[in-house]
Amino acid sequence: MKDLFVKRFEYYKSLGDKTFEQLTDEQMFWQYNEESNSIAIIVKHLAGNMLSRWTNFLTEDGEKSWRNRDGEFVNTFTTKQQVLDFWEKGWKCFFDALDKINEENLYSTTYIRGEAHPVIDAVLRQLAHYPYHIGQIVYIAKMIKNEDWNTLSIARNRSQQFNTEMKTKFSNQDPDTNSSPVCLQNSPEVRDEYKQ
Repeated sequence: MKDLFVKRFEYYKSLGDKTFEQLTDEQMFWQYNEESNSIAIIVKHLAGNMLSRWTNFLTEDGEKSWRNRDGEFVNTFTTKQQVLDFWEKGWKCFFDALDKINEENLYSTTYIRGEAHPVIDAVLRQLAHYPYHIGQIVYIAKMIKNEDWNTLSIARNRSQQFNTEMKTKFSNQDPDTNSSPVCLQNSPEVRDEYKQ
């Protein structure tokens, strides 16, 4: 199960990484209006969440006393590199925590703001939260780059071509293996988990 989690989160992290590669320093801080978040602010919130939730996650509440969540929505970065460094710091903390998950503790209790969660639920909670914000990052970047945006998914008007390529690529593959970097419908690990 841990490997499955890591694979999913690595994919979503890669969407952020590929987005940042396309942006200048200035574009990392662009805001649509005063009420909107820049990419830099979204990164600050995401990494802040990761550091709070996953530092000593098996023994401490995920909402740390040292976290200032409201402050995560106030930009304090001045360069793109500072944003990227914080992004990497958050992900390192998170992946280090995922590495500590095993069959013995997968259903043990962890806490977030005093609320008990099985470890697996705490991970699934973030599997909804982190891609939500990464989607915001990608959407903002697409608005900024406009016609200069390099797509991270299937290019417009290329769905049929992509489908054909995927079918050809996996036609000789064992049907029980994953068929896509995103879709897990053919994963025996997932099927076994939901046979109950």
